[in-house]
Amino acid sequence: MTNMQAEFKRRFPLSGEPTLVRAPGRVNLLGEHTDYNEGFVFPMAIDAGITMAGALNGSGLVNLYSLDYDAKASFPVEEILSSTTEKWTNYFRGVCKEFQLLDFALQGMDVVIQGNVPQGAGLSSSAALEVATAVLLRALHGWDYDDVDLVKLTQRAENDFVGVASGIMDQFASMMGRKDHALFLDCRSLDYELIPTPFEEQGYAVVVLNSRVQRGLVDSAYNTRRQECNDAVKLLQRELPAIRSLRDVGVEYLQLIQNLPGTLAQRARHVVTENDRVLQGIKWLKAGDLDSFGRALTASHRSLQHDFEVSCPELDLLVELALKVPGVLGSRMTGAGFGGCTVSLVPRRQLSLFEETVTKDYLAQTNLQAEMYVFSASPGARLL
Repeated sequence: MTNMQAEFKRRFPLSGEPTLVRAPGRVNLLGEHTDYNEGFVFPMAIDAGITMAGALNGSGLVNLYSLDYDAKASFPVEEILSSTTEKWTNYFRGVCKEFQLLDFALQGMDVVIQGNVPQGAGLSSSAALEVATAVLLRALHGWDYDDVDLVKLTQRAENDFVGVASGIMDQFASMMGRKDHALFLDCRSLDYELIPTPFEEQGYAVVVLNSRVQRGLVDSAYNTRRQECNDAVKLLQRELPAIRSLRDVGVEYLQLIQNLPGTLAQRARHVVTENDRVLQGIKWLKAGDLDSFGRALTASHRSLQHDFEVSCPELDLLVELALKVPGVLGSRMTGAGFGGCTVSLVPRRQLSLFEETVTKDYLAQTNLQAEMYVFSASPGARLL
């Protein structure tokens, strides 16, 4: 019996045998702030995630227990409302509500939840929770609902119920990830391709450093950047009437972008070059050219730092310290910005040196203790 099964039996002794599911978090390798511009992203599901054990209980109540918070909560299936006191339950409630809006008959259930995705670090703990919920509900009720539609449903839950205007990348990566692969996603068409990651076979590790800077400015800045991108499109449409979003603007139009007002030119330049970095990065990975892929990571950070202006001094410092370690191929901030994490491509033989020097120098300069994680490309959501 697994730990989760044992915990489920202890918390809900009257319930039947539980179904177990797991959904991973993700780290975005390339393609930052391109998703809401209908562009390209390149995330990787990670070996940290959310695990759930659940069973139908024959009642009209959903009973949740979080091992991480040592907290329990219940809500009736006939009236699913957002909670202001038990906010950790809103992701689960939102997915339940979205199924109801599609006329699926939700039943009462007992569920135990546990996760090891660092929260507030930009590694999509919320998306992992939503996707795990959706996969569990589908399994418990025997609903016929395909994976891509499930991804769209979980995004709606985050947008409409939780109230976070996120793109679809996080949920897509959590659902569709595969071991030793990253996910190339077209955010307009939702066409996707699983790309083999030759990191480990070439002796490299994907290393994430949590700056421990809370991302306090993200919501307001995120909305501002979205508006700036939309404003840039409206001005560019005077010369390029066929474009719908910055995704439609290729790097051959960078000179035209320079004619935009200063800030809008910067924002558009980032999105256009970042989309190109995703496309080029995938070609380099397929060719096994990790040197070029690493340079794309660093170029992405420079663009986010100077053109999109969503970095912060602590993230910039982590990137600079990482690049000083011999053999590191590239480093960048990952996630929405203003805090959170960096991702670096580090030789495995240098992991100890990397951790020792980067975290020590970062602590000395910021008085913050960075947390380091070494992640592998992992499977997407699944029944255990």
